[in-house]
Amino acid sequence: MARVETFLADQVNTRPQAIALSDSIGTTWTFADLDSASEALADQLRSAGVQANDRVLVLSENCASAVAALFACWKMGAVAIPVNARQTESEVQRILAHATPAAVLMTTAVSKDAVAHAERMGAVETTGAFGKIHMATLTANPDVDLRDVAVLLYTTGTTGDPKGVMLTHGNMRFGGLASANLRKMGPGDVIYGVLPLTHVFGLVSVVTAACYAGVSVQLESRFSAAALYDAVMNGVTILPAVPQMHALVMQYTKEQGLTQLGSPSLRYVSSGGAPLDPAWKRKAEAFYGLPLQNGFGMTETSAGATATSSPLGSSDISVGPKTPGTEIRIDDQAVGGDGAGVGEVLVRGPNVMKGYYLNPIETEKALDAEGWLHTGDLGKIDEHGHLHILGRSKELIIHGGFNVYPPEVEAALNDHPQVIQSAVVGRVKDGDEQVLAFVQIAEGDEIDSDALRRFVGERLAGYKRPSQIVAATSLPAAPTGKILKHKLLATFADQLD
Repeated sequence: MARVETFLADQVNTRPQAIALSDSIGTTWTFADLDSASEALADQLRSAGVQANDRVLVLSENCASAVAALFACWKMGAVAIPVNARQTESEVQRILAHATPAAVLMTTAVSKDAVAHAERMGAVETTGAFGKIHMATLTANPDVDLRDVAVLLYTTGTTGDPKGVMLTHGNMRFGGLASANLRKMGPGDVIYGVLPLTHVFGLVSVVTAACYAGVSVQLESRFSAAALYDAVMNGVTILPAVPQMHALVMQYTKEQGLTQLGSPSLRYVSSGGAPLDPAWKRKAEAFYGLPLQNGFGMTETSAGATATSSPLGSSDISVGPKTPGTEIRIDDQAVGGDGAGVGEVLVRGPNVMKGYYLNPIETEKALDAEGWLHTGDLGKIDEHGHLHILGRSKELIIHGGFNVYPPEVEAALNDHPQVIQSAVVGRVKDGDEQVLAFVQIAEGDEIDSDALRRFVGERLAGYKRPSQIVAATSLPAAPTGKILKHKLLATFADQLD
């Protein structure tokens, strides 16, 4: 079985002294350095009792040590579980309870949130060629054969419970190769790595693709418009980002008195994680002087399943044709088979996940007997073979490039003693999706919205917190009592910002 770490081995064999990555705390590693760092960390894991087939949770923000941790796991045959250190204690505990890793690695040199987690877990500091990290050892259980699995990426199920997407080494290699080929990546390129490595976009489409193609990654632990501007003006050639990031760097540049970026090096720009608005796309292309590429994918498809290669000024706002080697099909039974060409988007190919960890029921719902992944997204394919995404039957919200699952936010809101029930929906605004919450309270009751925000903030990561909470004594509902989410925005239009 071909494994992800062989991409690194290939670079070490052919270009050991080429720059593999740099990060925001001043680390710069060649491919040989990354190889040595990951070997050293693998030794630390073995000394702590971690074995092949064990799971290792990597609680991190983007930095060189996080990349070393991933490769360390793969080299010793362990499964990496990348989790954003900005997740709250309760969110991390739910993942720990489900995944039962043998160890937790925390990138404390770059993340104050990782430091807080390390203190709570009683983790021990360790240093080496991999930098400074903290490690906590746990009891690994159960013993499941995961020899072909590279990562578990946790999403949230319809009940708010965590679901571990099992991506194999084959999934990740296919996704990385597809991303690299799409962008025509090669030595001399520098890709900007602000998309979190704990998300499939940053993990597969940035780091895995870069390692395959021998490209240098400039890692940033957190987004800053000023840092992004500086990077693209000083050598970055490939910029994958989400709409919110593009909007903020455009605003930052405007504040500097410039209307166009004028980068001497940038050659490829993409926007993922949210729908593209035609007017916004034109504005972004005028700013960059480059075509803005788009695509469709999800954790379960190892990032991209379709992607555009549009020329500058194209009016196409589809998510493009299928990537080579991937199959796309529309199942119109999802909308009653009305013959309009609209239906659920199904994906099949080497990019599709193995399944959900320890969750055969959800795996069976998502993957049919013929290997088709039922995405839950509604779409259609036009006469050019391009996919258009029309909606999300699963109600997933993508805010700032992060997946936000309404049931999880609703669960946090419903914990408040004054909240009877709640509903969370997304609203596209300024090229991103906002998280909007609607809560029902008792007749004659009043709720302190700031206190409710603080209450929710203690239970959810920042990107999951609602941008606005509307309180009312009733919410639009069906005779059964089920909240009619599609009526919320119109019902409370006069109260929305």
